[in-house]
Amino acid sequence: MDIALALEGSGESIDEILSRHAITVDDLGKFNSDSIFLAKVGHLREEVREKGMTFRLKAKAQAEELLTTSWTLIHSPDVSAAVKADLIKSTVKWGGLEPQKDMAGDGTNLGGVTIQINLPQVVHADQDIPKVIEGKVVH
Repeated sequence: MDIALALEGSGESIDEILSRHAITVDDLGKFNSDSIFLAKVGHLREEVREKGMTFRLKAKAQAEELLTTSWTLIHSPDVSAAVKADLIKSTVKWGGLEPQKDMAGDGTNLGGVTIQINLPQVVHADQDIPKVIEGKVVH
């Protein structure tokens, strides 16, 4: 993606890309002889050109790069617990790792275990039949 953005004039320079990814000019030469790499770069360049995806792609690349900063801050003893908690929550959210909402649409999170055991009821003449309402036995 970085190469495609650079070739379209909207990303880092080639020198910056080589430095950030710790690759050499020789490595780049090898990549440029790989037909799969070239096809992918060509496809990404077309998306940038045709679909105007520059902003979204830059934001995604920037967000991925900022994960390194977030990691550093989370592990720094100089950063407050509140800031660390916010960074962790944000990372979980961005990663799509939050618990999914209940399919019933009541807003509750799925999770935990629900067990229902149906026992045959033996009712004596002097007893009421118990009813279960929202997990509670009511006589």
